Amino acid sequence: MPARAAQQPRSDRGGRRSPAAADRIEVTTLPTGLRIVTEQMPAAHSVAAGVWVGVGARDEVAQHSGVSHFLEHLLFKGTQQRSARAIAEAVDRVGGDMNAFTTKEYTAYYTRLPATELALGIELLGDVLTQPALRDTDIENERQVILEELLMDDDSPEDRVHTLTFESLFPAHALGRETAGAKDTVAALPADAVRAFFHAWYRPSAMVAAVAGPVDHCEVVELFSAAFAGADGSVPSPLRQPPGHPVRPLAVQRRSTEQAHLSVGFRGVPRDDPDREALDVVNHVLGGGMSSRLFEEVREKRGLAYSVYSSPVSYADAGALTIYAGTHPGAVHEVLDLVDAELDRLRRDGLTDEELDVARGYLAGAFLLGLEDTSSRMARLGGSLTTLGRIRPVEEQVARWRNVDHHDVRRVIARVLAGPRTLAAVGPVTKKSLAAR
Repeated sequence: MPARAAQQPRSDRGGRRSPAAADRIEVTTLPTGLRIVTEQMPAAHSVAAGVWVGVGARDEVAQHSGVSHFLEHLLFKGTQQRSARAIAEAVDRVGGDMNAFTTKEYTAYYTRLPATELALGIELLGDVLTQPALRDTDIENERQVILEELLMDDDSPEDRVHTLTFESLFPAHALGRETAGAKDTVAALPADAVRAFFHAWYRPSAMVAAVAGPVDHCEVVELFSAAFAGADGSVPSPLRQPPGHPVRPLAVQRRSTEQAHLSVGFRGVPRDDPDREALDVVNHVLGGGMSSRLFEEVREKRGLAYSVYSSPVSYADAGALTIYAGTHPGAVHEVLDLVDAELDRLRRDGLTDEELDVARGYLAGAFLLGLEDTSSRMARLGGSLTTLGRIRPVEEQVARWRNVDHHDVRRVIARVLAGPRTLAAVGPVTKKSLAAR
């Protein structure tokens, strides 16, 4: 029989109920290794169900870069039992949605349906994840779709400057590659390599099934047990090496665009690092919202950019903090001077009491507001159990932001903003002009 636990997988395989079992989140691990997590939302009229596969773009060999994203597309092209049209019609017939996305460290497949259609959603997920057709014709057709997607991204200078930033922050490392791959690797990717990647990694032990809505945990376990009955075999966790090469300080792609697109990047902190929440606070003050310093100085006071912001991202063993601004080519140096001034002020003075209070309140409040629907609850369950190995209670996460103090802020500023940085630019600018700053 599958083991049942509250909050933590594998924590109570004997079936005993801990005090935390009264919570609305329950986790069961099947004998195949598939972990199933549910969260009760009794008042909801919809149900969200998804499967997180713990392999992503950083787990690909360089010559097959983009294979995870390729598979994400292909699994909806049909199975041994259903055509692509039959899958789409089954979801449309009940007014639902079915989609997927790929990240550097996992790939997620999910559906949102009326609560009465839970069995259909889980059946479809089991079908596409255990019996995809992966036909040569589908692979070739989807190859063209993905190449068009890459061309579309390349036509966006804002996307392109972020690509340059990560290539420079993590040179010669999978974290520096685009999740969707590159045009040359996607064009040359053999069909057999796509199928081999699926059979190597898409095993129950690498998967987390997450469901949120007005559901019964035991029923969900039974439905997933049936839907994945044909899947077996375990796979070890991907072997991941942290970035080792130093940051490249400057990357420029000269283009004839109306704006110059600028990005300043620093290496950040890993996902479960004690300073993760402190970096969130610093980011919010720097460029994370409409009350941020960069928004106020660059856009509101001087009108030098329509879009200016900063953003953190974290992985299992690394992270990044990036700053973006799109501005008139003649204002490039002024904008970069303003960014440098705000970074210097952070390093020198830290945050004010008011900034610290606003940032903590925003992060906690936005997190809570983001848990109002079944899809967001499901995404939290699946993402957390896949990347952290546990579901962090809402109260604990809120407390991690609320408890950030000035000492924490100064420490993470010294760790991140005093470290090596890169500057990336796309537009009518030259490397020589930026190197001379």
